[in-house]
Amino acid sequence: MSDGEDGTVTTTELPGSRTALAGRRGTGDPATRGRTTIADGVVAKIAGLAARDVVGVHAMGSGLARTFGAVRDRVPGSGKSATRGVKAEVGEVQTALDLEIVVEYGVSIGDVARTVRENVIAAVERMTGLEVVEVNIAVVDVKLPDSEEDDEDSRPALQ
Repeated sequence: MSDGEDGTVTTTELPGSRTALAGRRGTGDPATRGRTTIADGVVAKIAGLAARDVVGVHAMGSGLARTFGAVRDRVPGSGKSATRGVKAEVGEVQTALDLEIVVEYGVSIGDVARTVRENVIAAVERMTGLEVVEVNIAVVDVKLPDSEEDDEDSRPALQ
Protein backbone atom coordinates (compact mmCIF):
# COMPACT_ATOMS: atom_id res chain seq x y z
CA MET A 1 0.00 0.00 0.00
CA SER A 2 1.41 3.43 -0.89
CA ASP A 3 0.28 7.01 -0.71
CA GLY A 4 0.21 8.93 -3.97
CA GLU A 5 1.08 12.59 -4.34
CA ASP A 6 -2.60 13.51 -4.68
CA GLY A 7 -3.51 11.79 -1.38
CA THR A 8 -4.94 8.59 -2.90
CA VAL A 9 -4.07 5.23 -1.43
CA THR A 10 -3.01 2.40 -3.74
CA THR A 11 -3.49 -1.19 -2.60
CA THR A 12 -1.63 -4.11 -4.10
CA GLU A 13 -3.70 -7.30 -4.00
CA LEU A 14 -2.31 -10.78 -4.27
CA PRO A 15 -4.39 -13.20 -6.36
CA GLY A 16 -6.63 -15.28 -4.11
CA SER A 17 -6.22 -12.93 -1.16
CA ARG A 18 -9.25 -12.08 0.93
CA THR A 19 -9.27 -8.50 -0.35
CA ALA A 20 -9.11 -9.63 -3.98
CA LEU A 21 -11.99 -12.10 -3.51
CA ALA A 22 -14.09 -9.59 -1.62
CA GLY A 23 -13.69 -7.17 -4.50
CA ARG A 24 -15.15 -9.73 -6.91
CA ARG A 25 -18.07 -10.79 -4.76
CA GLY A 26 -21.37 -9.40 -5.92
CA THR A 27 -20.11 -8.22 -9.28
CA GLY A 28 -22.41 -8.62 -12.21
CA ASP A 29 -26.12 -9.09 -12.45
CA PRO A 30 -27.41 -11.85 -10.13
CA ALA A 31 -29.88 -12.89 -12.84
CA THR A 32 -26.97 -14.08 -14.98
CA ARG A 33 -25.53 -16.37 -12.29
CA GLY A 34 -27.11 -19.67 -13.10
CA ARG A 35 -29.81 -21.10 -15.25
CA THR A 36 -33.57 -21.43 -14.90
CA THR A 37 -35.47 -24.13 -16.72
CA ILE A 38 -39.25 -24.30 -16.88
CA ALA A 39 -40.92 -27.67 -17.40
CA ASP A 40 -43.51 -28.21 -20.12
CA GLY A 41 -46.06 -29.10 -17.43
CA VAL A 42 -45.63 -25.75 -15.70
CA VAL A 43 -46.34 -23.83 -18.89
CA ALA A 44 -49.26 -26.15 -19.70
CA LYS A 45 -50.77 -25.57 -16.24
CA ILE A 46 -50.49 -21.78 -16.56
CA ALA A 47 -52.04 -21.89 -20.04
CA GLY A 48 -54.86 -24.20 -18.93
CA LEU A 49 -55.83 -21.99 -16.02
CA ALA A 50 -55.69 -18.86 -18.20
CA ALA A 51 -57.88 -20.48 -20.87
CA ARG A 52 -60.47 -21.64 -18.35
CA ASP A 53 -60.84 -18.05 -17.11
CA VAL A 54 -62.34 -16.96 -20.43
CA VAL A 55 -66.13 -16.58 -20.58
CA GLY A 56 -67.50 -19.00 -23.15
CA VAL A 57 -65.00 -21.80 -22.45
CA HIS A 58 -66.97 -24.67 -20.95
CA ALA A 59 -64.19 -27.25 -20.63
CA MET A 60 -60.77 -28.25 -21.91
CA GLY A 61 -59.78 -31.41 -23.78
CA SER A 62 -61.36 -33.88 -26.14
CA GLY A 63 -64.25 -36.09 -25.10
CA LEU A 64 -62.03 -39.00 -24.09
CA ALA A 65 -59.68 -36.79 -22.07
CA ARG A 66 -62.64 -35.18 -20.31
CA THR A 67 -64.12 -38.59 -19.49
CA PHE A 68 -60.89 -39.89 -17.98
CA GLY A 69 -60.36 -36.54 -16.28
CA ALA A 70 -63.80 -36.63 -14.70
CA VAL A 71 -63.06 -40.05 -13.21
CA ARG A 72 -59.62 -38.90 -12.05
CA ASP A 73 -61.14 -35.76 -10.49
CA ARG A 74 -63.39 -37.93 -8.32
CA VAL A 75 -60.40 -39.70 -6.73
CA PRO A 76 -59.77 -38.12 -3.32
CA GLY A 77 -56.68 -35.94 -3.27
CA SER A 78 -56.20 -35.84 -7.03
CA GLY A 79 -57.80 -32.44 -7.70
CA LYS A 80 -58.75 -31.15 -11.12
CA SER A 81 -56.17 -31.40 -13.86
CA ALA A 82 -55.20 -27.93 -14.99
CA THR A 83 -53.27 -29.36 -17.92
CA ARG A 84 -56.17 -31.26 -19.49
CA GLY A 85 -56.50 -30.21 -23.12
CA VAL A 86 -53.16 -28.38 -23.19
CA LYS A 87 -49.89 -29.42 -24.81
CA ALA A 88 -46.83 -27.22 -24.35
CA GLU A 89 -43.46 -27.38 -26.06
CA VAL A 90 -40.91 -25.32 -24.18
CA GLY A 91 -37.53 -24.26 -25.50
CA GLU A 92 -34.89 -22.11 -23.82
CA VAL A 93 -36.57 -18.78 -24.60
CA GLN A 94 -39.76 -19.65 -26.49
CA THR A 95 -42.82 -21.85 -26.12
CA ALA A 96 -45.62 -23.07 -28.35
CA LEU A 97 -49.01 -24.25 -27.11
CA ASP A 98 -51.83 -26.43 -28.43
CA LEU A 99 -55.22 -26.17 -26.70
CA GLU A 100 -58.41 -28.17 -27.09
CA ILE A 101 -61.48 -26.33 -25.85
CA VAL A 102 -65.21 -26.90 -25.56
CA VAL A 103 -67.22 -23.71 -26.03
CA GLU A 104 -70.65 -22.80 -24.73
CA TYR A 105 -73.43 -22.83 -27.31
CA GLY A 106 -74.31 -19.35 -28.59
CA VAL A 107 -70.94 -17.67 -28.11
CA SER A 108 -68.83 -16.41 -30.99
CA ILE A 109 -66.16 -19.07 -31.43
CA GLY A 110 -63.84 -16.58 -33.10
CA ASP A 111 -64.15 -14.13 -30.21
CA VAL A 112 -63.65 -16.87 -27.59
CA ALA A 113 -60.60 -18.22 -29.41
CA ARG A 114 -59.11 -14.73 -29.72
CA THR A 115 -59.69 -14.01 -26.03
CA VAL A 116 -58.26 -17.39 -24.99
CA ARG A 117 -55.17 -16.75 -27.11
CA GLU A 118 -54.67 -13.27 -25.62
CA ASN A 119 -55.22 -14.50 -22.05
CA VAL A 120 -52.88 -17.47 -22.44
CA ILE A 121 -50.10 -15.44 -24.06
CA ALA A 122 -50.31 -12.72 -21.41
CA ALA A 123 -50.28 -15.19 -18.49
CA VAL A 124 -47.47 -17.40 -19.82
CA GLU A 125 -45.22 -14.51 -20.84
CA ARG A 126 -45.80 -12.64 -17.57
CA MET A 127 -45.20 -15.64 -15.33
CA THR A 128 -42.37 -17.38 -17.20
CA GLY A 129 -40.65 -14.71 -19.26
CA LEU A 130 -40.81 -17.05 -22.25
CA GLU A 131 -41.90 -15.72 -25.63
CA VAL A 132 -45.09 -17.46 -26.77
CA VAL A 133 -44.61 -18.00 -30.49
CA GLU A 134 -47.98 -19.62 -31.16
CA VAL A 135 -51.18 -20.74 -29.48
CA ASN A 136 -53.10 -23.21 -31.63
CA ILE A 137 -56.70 -23.68 -30.56
CA ALA A 138 -58.87 -26.60 -31.58
CA VAL A 139 -62.56 -26.25 -30.74
CA VAL A 140 -63.48 -29.90 -30.19
CA ASP A 141 -67.07 -29.57 -28.99
CA VAL A 142 -69.95 -27.24 -28.20
CA LYS A 143 -71.75 -27.47 -24.84
CA LEU A 144 -75.48 -27.38 -25.56
CA PRO A 145 -77.68 -25.62 -22.99
CA ASP A 146 -79.73 -28.73 -22.11
CA SER A 147 -76.87 -31.20 -22.33
CA GLU A 148 -75.89 -32.74 -19.01
CA GLU A 149 -73.43 -35.13 -20.62
CA ASP A 150 -70.41 -32.97 -19.83
CA ASP A 151 -71.78 -31.33 -16.72
CA GLU A 152 -69.44 -32.66 -14.05
CA ASP A 153 -71.47 -31.10 -11.22
CA SER A 154 -74.62 -32.98 -12.23
CA ARG A 155 -73.01 -36.44 -12.11
CA PRO A 156 -73.50 -38.54 -9.02
CA ALA A 157 -70.37 -39.02 -6.95
CA LEU A 158 -68.65 -42.39 -7.26
CA GLN A 159 -68.82 -44.49 -4.11
